[in-house]
Amino acid sequence: MYAIVKSGGKQYRVERGQQLLIERLAADEGASVALEPVLYRSEEAVFDRDGLERVKVTAKVVGHVRGEKLRVFKFKPKRGYKRRTGHRQELTRIEVTEISAGSAARAGRARRAKAPRETAAKAPVKAPETAEAQTKETAKVKAAETAEAKTKETAKVKAPETAEVEAAETAEAKTAQTPKPKRAKKNSAAKEGSAAKKSSAAKEGSAAKKSSAAAEERSAATEASARAAKKGADSATEAAESADTGAESAKAKKESSEDGT
Repeated sequence: MYAIVKSGGKQYRVERGQQLLIERLAADEGASVALEPVLYRSEEAVFDRDGLERVKVTAKVVGHVRGEKLRVFKFKPKRGYKRRTGHRQELTRIEVTEISAGSAARAGRARRAKAPRETAAKAPVKAPETAEAQTKETAKVKAAETAEAKTKETAKVKAPETAEVEAAETAEAKTAQTPKPKRAKKNSAAKEGSAAKKSSAAKEGSAAKKSSAAAEERSAATEASARAAKKGADSATEAAESADTGAESAKAKKESSEDGT
């Protein structure tokens, strides 16, 4: 017989007469304390709430002690930080004096014994089948068998016809789904591309010819205008020279007339 108790956030397995150390309790030496059970085990296990309410685990406080000293060292590199401290946990030594279940085990056994009886009582009782019900069921079974046989025969008769129809449909679907040869498309595409290239080349050639003709006409017009301007300049220079010669001849005549007088 043993029990599992909870104290100070920890669980301990205890038996009668056992001593153990737990977290510090607020009780004097020699006082009796009650521990909270979590599970009780003797002949049968008790762990439900109703059964644990009847379980009692009492212990006697033997004394208050301190645990072993723990060394705590803190260190931070490259900062010159070092701290060393110690710690001793406050504990209480107890001795388990009594573990009593009361009527918890008996109540648990009684509940488990009643459970199958209740389930058996709740189960519905089947009424005996009568001869009429049996005959109706046999008639239904025979009718179902005859209907299945008829459907199988009709399916066998219709099977070859449906197979022929399905074969014809599949052949038509295959012929409809067969893709047309792609060579014709490729040839037509090539022809269209060559025709387009030829037409574009012809258009570009005609445009180039037109532009070259217009450029030649412009150059001829500029040359003619330059020639005309040159002729006008030459005629102007000739007229100026003739005017100069006329003026010189008039002066000479004048001078000669004055000498004669």
